[in-house]
Amino acid sequence: MKKSVIVILVLLAAVVLVSPAIVGRLAEQSMDRNLNWAADESGSVKVTSEHYTRSWFSSEGQHRIEMRDGNLLTALQTIAGPMSADDLPVLVINTQLDHGLIPVTSMARDKGSLAPGLGSAVSTMRVELSDGTVIDVPGKIYSKVTLGGSLHSSYALVAGTRDDGDVSASWDDVKIDVTTDPSSGKVTYDGALGKLAFVSPNENMTLNALTFRGQQQPTEFGVSTGETLIELDGLAIDQGMGQIGGLSKMTVKGKSSLDDSDLNGAVTMNMVMQNLPRFDEMSIDVAMSFSGADAVSLARVQQALEDNTGSPDPKSLYASMQNDLKRLFAAGFDLSFDQIKVTFPEGTVSSKAQFTFAERDPAAFEWSTLLLSTEASADLSVPAPFVESQAQDNAQVGMLVGGGFLQKRNSDYVMEAELKKGLLTINGAPMPMPFGSL
Repeated sequence: MKKSVIVILVLLAAVVLVSPAIVGRLAEQSMDRNLNWAADESGSVKVTSEHYTRSWFSSEGQHRIEMRDGNLLTALQTIAGPMSADDLPVLVINTQLDHGLIPVTSMARDKGSLAPGLGSAVSTMRVELSDGTVIDVPGKIYSKVTLGGSLHSSYALVAGTRDDGDVSASWDDVKIDVTTDPSSGKVTYDGALGKLAFVSPNENMTLNALTFRGQQQPTEFGVSTGETLIELDGLAIDQGMGQIGGLSKMTVKGKSSLDDSDLNGAVTMNMVMQNLPRFDEMSIDVAMSFSGADAVSLARVQQALEDNTGSPDPKSLYASMQNDLKRLFAAGFDLSFDQIKVTFPEGTVSSKAQFTFAERDPAAFEWSTLLLSTEASADLSVPAPFVESQAQDNAQVGMLVGGGFLQKRNSDYVMEAELKKGLLTINGAPMPMPFGSL
């Protein structure tokens, strides 16, 4: 019995005292692999390991994250105007990693744990501006590298305030959890932000709450599948001339899945806006879905869009994706807008549409004959007061009514369109199709 106890103690000592140096190396590689994998998946950022100092029980490292291209950069350029990637702030993450199958040294810091794994880490962040200004980001990231190599990170920020000159900010508690697994590529995320406010002499912004959760996993075809939910509660912007662009609510749900090599998906969105220039309040409800889309072609079209993000030449963009677009439509798929509703004080504009693109021989596919094999239907209903008020100032609206495209039924103007075997009918009347211009 005594001998067995000694053996157990020796094994425990080996785990606690010897494993940190070995596991520390594995943890370092795992964390770098997760960061690099995340950068590759986003296609928008560059991750650089500035340094990594490894000791027996703990290590320290620094990573720089730069936005170089892609949709994120384009979105910022759209909001802030022309700028190069060199003008954007750089996020610097400093990490202290306590390693070992049992990370003993982690107990000396906040949220330390003796749970087995490759490592336990805490990270702080700062932002470096292009002019050399450094801003510390409040909050910390607590990470855990599991024995399987996946990385679970949790960003925690306690409610607080900060003043910088004539700009002040305040925030409630923030909690964001992200788990990445480079072996499978799966990402799971869950976050909640309380009230967030920025106040300056020229502009104020208030966000009441934001929550999100979901998961994504790449596929062998180059597209990712999964589901997501985003809920925003109250976003108001005041630029000194009264509140503009106020969102009182927004909910977005999305999901996608594979059926062999076909991609299926659905998206719903509800948005309620207030204090708009023309309307006191307006709500938008959208529900759409698609099924049977060729995953390979769709992934290539998506990649072409990302590669040509910000390109001012539509012809160049189309040239880069036309073959994949043809393969996508030749493979056939269904697209359905089950609900499109816009509600404002005058009433509700509602619409729905369905498109069925039949499968065809890719080698013989031509855009000019696509309409001949496409079946589609669309319904539109517009409140009569809105149409009649618009017709007084807009001749085109009057032409739609006069030409029979919009017909009054009870308290609404409606349009019912159908396309089948190349024949388009609107409210029962056949309409010529511009085949020669396709």
